Amino acid sequence: MVSSIRSRSRSLFRMVPETYTRTIEADGVHVFYREAGRINTSVVLLLHGFPSSSFQYRNLITRLAEKYRVVAPDLPGFGFTKVPESRKYRYTFDNIAKTIEAFVDVLDLKKYAIYIFDYGAPTGLRLALSRPSAITAIISQNGNAFEAGLGKFWEGIRKYWKEPTPANRQSLVWLTEFNTTKSQYEAGETHPETLPPETYHLDQALMDRPGNADIQLDLCLDYQANVELYPSFHDYFRKYQPPLLAIWGKNDSIFIPDGAEAFKTVLPKAKVHFVNGGHFALENHLDEIASEMIGFLETNGI
Repeated sequence: MVSSIRSRSRSLFRMVPETYTRTIEADGVHVFYREAGRINTSVVLLLHGFPSSSFQYRNLITRLAEKYRVVAPDLPGFGFTKVPESRKYRYTFDNIAKTIEAFVDVLDLKKYAIYIFDYGAPTGLRLALSRPSAITAIISQNGNAFEAGLGKFWEGIRKYWKEPTPANRQSLVWLTEFNTTKSQYEAGETHPETLPPETYHLDQALMDRPGNADIQLDLCLDYQANVELYPSFHDYFRKYQPPLLAIWGKNDSIFIPDGAEAFKTVLPKAKVHFVNGGHFALENHLDEIASEMIGFLETNGI
C-alpha cells in the first residue's frame, strides 16, 4: 500500500513540467528568459509588466507547459536581463519591442500567441504591428490599448508628459518606491494576506539597483508614445481580427475595466472575462485565469 502511494506520488511529481532559465544575446542585450514545454508544440510568449519580470509567470508557465511551449523573457531594464553599458541603450518602448523582436528571431519563433500584461501590452502589440502573421492569439491580462482603460492613476503622469520638467519628474519618484510596488499587488484583492511577499520584494530589489529608477522614469515618460500608437493598434485589430481574450482584474485602478470592454469595439468576437482581483490578478487568481486561457486557446485551435 505504502509502495503504491509512493509510486503514484513520484508519477505526479514527474508530470510537473520543468522550467529552465536561460540567457541569450539579442539586439546586443543579454536577455534572460524562462522556458518550458516541448519544442514542437504551439508557442505562448509571456510578456510581463512594471515593475516585475518573468518571475510573475512562474506558476502560469507550469500550467501551460503541459500542452504548449512557453517562453517568458525579462524585458530590458527588468529582472535579470542585462544591457551592456557599451550598448548605449535608450529605454523606450520602441526599443524594447525591437529587442524582443530580435529575441524571438534568435529563438526562431515563427508563430506564437502572446500574453500581454501592463508594459507587456505595448511591447507585444508592437510585435503584432511588425509581423501580424506571427500572432496566433492574444490574451490581455490588464494589458491596455485604449484611452478608456486609463484610470485616474495616470493624471500625474499625464502632467509629466505635457511638461517633462525635472520637478514633474521628481514628483513621480513614488512610482519606484516599495510602498507603491507592494500596493500594486495588494490593491483590489479581497485577501492580500495570501500574496507571497517574495513577489514585491524581488521586484523592488531589482528596481533598487543603481540607475534603475531613472530607467523606470524614462519609460514612464515614454509611455505617452504607446497612447499615440493606440489608433495603429486598433487598425491592426480591425484588419486582422486576431482571437483575443481580455481577462482582467476588475478592481485594477491603473488599467480600469473599461479598457477590457473596449476591445469589443474593434474585435466583435473578443471574449472579456473579469476576475475579482486587482492589477497583479495572476497571483491570487491563477486557477481561474489559467483555466480561461487554456480553454480560449483550445477553442481557437491552438
